[in-house]
Amino acid sequence: MPQNLITAIEPEKAVLVGMITSGQNEAEAGEYLKELAFLTETAGGVPVKQFMQRMDTPHPATFVGTGKLNEIREYVREHEIDLVIFDDDLSPSQLRNIEKALECKVLDRTNLILDIFAKRAQTSYAKTQVELAQYQYLLPRLTRLWTHLERQQGGIGSRGPGESEIETDRRIIRDKISRLKEQLKKIDQQMVIQRKNRGNIVRVALVGYTNVGKSTLMNLLSKSEVFAEDKLFATLDTTVRKVVINSLPFLLADTVGFIRKLPHHLVESFKSTLDEVREADILAHVVDISHPRFAEQIDIVNQTLLDLKAQDKPTITIFNKIDKYQYVQKDEDDLTPRTDENITLEELEQTWMARNNRLNVFISAKQQHNVEQLKSILYQEVKKIHVQRYPNEDYVSLGG
Repeated sequence: MPQNLITAIEPEKAVLVGMITSGQNEAEAGEYLKELAFLTETAGGVPVKQFMQRMDTPHPATFVGTGKLNEIREYVREHEIDLVIFDDDLSPSQLRNIEKALECKVLDRTNLILDIFAKRAQTSYAKTQVELAQYQYLLPRLTRLWTHLERQQGGIGSRGPGESEIETDRRIIRDKISRLKEQLKKIDQQMVIQRKNRGNIVRVALVGYTNVGKSTLMNLLSKSEVFAEDKLFATLDTTVRKVVINSLPFLLADTVGFIRKLPHHLVESFKSTLDEVREADILAHVVDISHPRFAEQIDIVNQTLLDLKAQDKPTITIFNKIDKYQYVQKDEDDLTPRTDENITLEELEQTWMARNNRLNVFISAKQQHNVEQLKSILYQEVKKIHVQRYPNEDYVSLGG
């Protein structure tokens, strides 16, 4: 095709909206909007402006106040903005009212994450999981234009007497949800059989917040080529590889990353993927120590593990990206308490070693710093379980 006939698709310009509440200060709200901007870029959009409002609770009709909504509307019109993205979930009525006021596409956080998952899904299994989550999200929000979903079922004979268009939409979506759940149930059974076929070999699952370097670490330890990228949710499908350290074999699983306000539809849909976490013998919790709110990300992952009833498993905390860690030198006259942001990496390591009873190791998967120390810890922890399962095995050949 001649070059002059190729027309590039312009990325959508997005405005981001967050809120400062009694339980969320301005610094936190700003950091959360940074994450929302990263999510927007991952989805293929371009964040061009951020709006924040201070309110005790969101407005029940429009999330933000009338004045702020008018301010956003003026900016959208003046700069020809394609979409407005809110950092919280919007109710169906809020979504309808905001779209009417702004006259452009409006997304909330869950909708944006679902869009990224749909874009990232590669296998039929991941696509089915995402499709189920999308329909579960859509069902209570069917309050707008008739979408003619009945055409997908042939139309004739599919509508009950006196049934409204919106009721037909809802019924068709419920039918789709039922079929998708049945599909996933069959796949889940196959996955259970696959996991049983692995035998009693020790299983280690990499868990952590999204974009902390799990896939890079997976590639390093297993010498494989798992897709790794500096984007959120680069990995959706669980990848399992056999790893051997000092002749001791174990299975290493790379799982989907967790995130703040992870939509419950996704947790439900990705049940089988998360079963890799539930059924693992050891968890390797990867943390991006260069992130300014890494301690909060640790808490979010721990809470998700608690929800999965996997919090009591033997856990190795792997503080990754030490090559990117930076600290702010504190003024000698500054008497405010020191935080994780203004202490050295050595001090931080001692702090976490003292406060965390679990095993810790500080590494750079990208630069391969301290990887041998990590392998040594993995070897010792896997060996403890391996010895129990294979008590008669000769450990001279296993490196000790």
